[in-house]
Amino acid sequence: MTRRRTNPRYACVAYRPPPPRRSTCRYRCSVTQTQIVVGAAIIRSGALLAAQRSHPPPMRGRWELPGGKVDPGESDTDALVRECEEELGVRIAPIRRIGGDVFFPARSEGPEALLRVWMAELPDGQPEPRALEHLSLRWLRADTLAGVDWLPADVPFLTEIRPHLRD
Repeated sequence: MTRRRTNPRYACVAYRPPPPRRSTCRYRCSVTQTQIVVGAAIIRSGALLAAQRSHPPPMRGRWELPGGKVDPGESDTDALVRECEEELGVRIAPIRRIGGDVFFPARSEGPEALLRVWMAELPDGQPEPRALEHLSLRWLRADTLAGVDWLPADVPFLTEIRPHLRD
């Protein structure tokens, strides 16, 4: 017979250690943590801005939509603006969210992660984006969109982006 341990603070509640990839709060609640990552589909003059990853090594050289992780307490759009300032040196204007949540391929370490993408524009007066954290940047038109090696999580969004691009 398996003995169940009880939480001494709440003797009537059965306590089991949380499963892997979960954290426990100070009340020993099991909380699943999913890292939210945001991406910007920045379109200008019928072209999409794509960024070439510089790290980590397995992703180096592959292409993605600029963006990054949402910090605790930060809204998705605030994170998107902040990440584009850090990565590209420009302040973007998010317009609307496209597509749904797309989970990243399973990783051996860290929490699961999902990607959310917004259509965005560069307001007048912004400088040309610079690759501050990437190998390079490219403006892609509809006919060149499939010509780069996209990261898997970004691919589902390309179908919804393509109609906004010129050939």
